[in-house]
Amino acid sequence: MNRIKKIFFLIAVSLPTLLFAQNDTANKTWSLNDCIDYALTQNVSVRQSILVNASNELNKNQAEANKLPSVSASARQNFSWSKSEDLLTGDSDFSGNNNTSYGVNSNITIYNAKRLNNLIKQAELDMQSGIYDSESIKESISLSILNAFLQVVFLDENVKNAQNQLNATTEQLNLSEARLQAGVISRSDYLQVKSQLANEKLSLANAKSNYAISKVSLMQLMELPVDDNFEVLRPNLEELNNENLTPIASEVYATALAIKPQIKSAGYQKESAALNEKIAAAGFYPTISADAGLSTGYSSYNTSNYFGQLGDQFTPSVGVSVSIPIFQKKQIKTSVAQAKIAYSNTELREIDTKNQLRKEIEQACVDVLSAQSEFEANKESYSSYLESYELAQEKFNNGLINSVDFLFERNNLITAESQLLQSKFNLIFSYKILDFYQGNPITL
Repeated sequence: MNRIKKIFFLIAVSLPTLLFAQNDTANKTWSLNDCIDYALTQNVSVRQSILVNASNELNKNQAEANKLPSVSASARQNFSWSKSEDLLTGDSDFSGNNNTSYGVNSNITIYNAKRLNNLIKQAELDMQSGIYDSESIKESISLSILNAFLQVVFLDENVKNAQNQLNATTEQLNLSEARLQAGVISRSDYLQVKSQLANEKLSLANAKSNYAISKVSLMQLMELPVDDNFEVLRPNLEELNNENLTPIASEVYATALAIKPQIKSAGYQKESAALNEKIAAAGFYPTISADAGLSTGYSSYNTSNYFGQLGDQFTPSVGVSVSIPIFQKKQIKTSVAQAKIAYSNTELREIDTKNQLRKEIEQACVDVLSAQSEFEANKESYSSYLESYELAQEKFNNGLINSVDFLFERNNLITAESQLLQSKFNLIFSYKILDFYQGNPITL
């Protein structure tokens, strides 16, 4: 019960903090952990799961309390009137009477084929399952935030690259204009560079638009009202290295089976369903209960005084009752059969949960290998195109090649740079997903 009070206390105390936090985000630069922590406090599914856990604990406490004896007290005051006739005079008259009764009764179940004990175990299992369901929700949200956060960082980098490309082309256009005036290049070459500059202005505008959209998506995932001043803290990814990992899916799966909350939840659900059959089967057996009571009363017909009558009529009682089921229209048999079906269902759900985890891990391991290969290929491709571009730039500056050939090399470099950037973030994400399945915290 103390745990439930703590839960509601934390909710009550955190609400003003959350409201204040919503008003204190204007100038904040958000790290990945900041985004995840904020999302977990604001997400409706997470907050609902907290309430579900509180409800499950109440159910467990109630199941334990059902083993305790019940005690009730009663008091009744009764007034009655009757018509009486005087035999001598023949006159009739109404006379009244009042009665008072008091009682205290208690009842306790002695034997019911362990039904109450199994209900307590089931409530405990349901509570544990709910806790792991809540953790599973948090993990899912954290992964979504990670993906959205990396997308923001990637598109921010894309904007910077587009701006650098635009600046470089602007310099090339200025150089081309000077060379055109000097008669070194043709007007066609000059217009080619000018057209390239227009294309790169459009690319920069698109990059900024995509970056803005990615920030909105992240804020919406966080349940943070959209704020134009929202900025993320860019992690240091410049020294990203290919770790040349060779993850073995079966080993990662074995690790994940022991730690992932959805697997633990499925296991508790199966144990809980197994108890349903025992709980239903308890209906086949007798129920033994004991009761005890104390009663007394007062009547105005009695000439004794009030307290004297209460003492004289003080009556204790003790009893034992046995309820034996004989014929219940197949209700218990049907309940047991339904419980068996429900248990089989939870077995299948557990298998499906494990299969889904296995498939996700197999895909994650393949993604790591593919991302590493793609990253290395794009690094090599970028280095090659950079070398080719630098040579073409030198030739173009010396008038040895025309703008078409130069821009061809430049566009190849831009494409290679974009592909390298994308592969870098794919590699980061694939590493983080693998870490996630191995139980490592989600950080950058």
